Amino acid sequence: MSDVEEFRREVRGWLRAHLTGEFASLRGRGGPGREHEAHTERLAWERHMAAHGWTCVGWPEEYGGRGASLEEQVAFHEEYALADAPARVGHIGEQLLGPTLIAFGTPAQRARFLPRIVAVDELWCQGYSEPDAGSDLAGVRTRAARDGDTWVVTGQKVWTSGAHEADWCFVVARTEPGSTRHHGLSYLLVPLDAPGVEIRPIVQLTGTSEFNEVFFDGAVTDAAHIVGAPGDGWKVAMATLGFERGVSTLGQQVGFRRELEAVIALARRNGAADDPIVRDRIARAWTGLETIRFNALRMLGGVATGAPGPEASINKIFWATWHRELGELAMDVCGADGLLAAGEPYDLTDWQRLYLFSRADTLYAGSNEIQRNIIAERVLGLPKEARP
Repeated sequence: MSDVEEFRREVRGWLRAHLTGEFASLRGRGGPGREHEAHTERLAWERHMAAHGWTCVGWPEEYGGRGASLEEQVAFHEEYALADAPARVGHIGEQLLGPTLIAFGTPAQRARFLPRIVAVDELWCQGYSEPDAGSDLAGVRTRAARDGDTWVVTGQKVWTSGAHEADWCFVVARTEPGSTRHHGLSYLLVPLDAPGVEIRPIVQLTGTSEFNEVFFDGAVTDAAHIVGAPGDGWKVAMATLGFERGVSTLGQQVGFRRELEAVIALARRNGAADDPIVRDRIARAWTGLETIRFNALRMLGGVATGAPGPEASINKIFWATWHRELGELAMDVCGADGLLAAGEPYDLTDWQRLYLFSRADTLYAGSNEIQRNIIAERVLGLPKEARP
């Protein structure tokens, strides 16, 4: 048996033994459109994982991880999804900020923040998008000014996932007055309990509030809480986005497959599968999911060199569009029943929640339009889009 298969068996066995008792009811809880479910209990589960060494498995051992190979990390995320384990609450710290600090942080920053991410003692959120700078990150207006031993941050972020539950936010802010576009930006770590920080949840189509507005009105963070040099924020932020499209996408696809199989089962039960057009759309969905997996495996070749390259944008476009179309297919398979809420006042079925939340897939983590520009400019070498 290969080392990867042995590792996979270890993960599977641990999950089978520990998703029991007080944690048994957490199977399938959380996730897109259901992020409000059992947050406290899922946090306890994740800290239980940490106590047994199952958080940050891909991090080097010196930073609290297991030093798992790329193949082992893929196996971990797939087995976690196959076990229907609850959606993770510390994934932004583990998958985004942690690798960024390992790559760009100072020894003091790693010592301060990484152990708390491993232990799930501090939760993080991402302060990138703004009202006038969504996918176009270079247009951010949030500013930060050095004042002695601190940075003073003023501005607004929006669509900040999990901010209402987070302890810290990594913020891209403009630190060089008069700078434009990707110049003069810095990457700051800001405590969300600091005076001058206000968090306002945004009610989504699903009726829940994963996203938030975050206002910084003279909020202060330590001068040492800058990752990279002042003005290097663009480089650091792009690296974080690369880590975001890492190995966890393979686990995501297990969830996609489960959703597709459930749609097929529903179509067989209610007769929708007798419609040749529906059957054709199901076949296209199945082949599309296989393509997503092959794209993801190809993309992960870049992880071994530090972070996925711009080719990751190909995979983002493909899976986001595919998942949005799966939501549309699910509603069409439901037929007229899909128009009825499951209960008062706004109790949604799984299919309705899938349809509504997946509308955002082609927008968050970089819109399809921005991803196409990245592919055109950085992969195909086409001329850059004219900018004002």
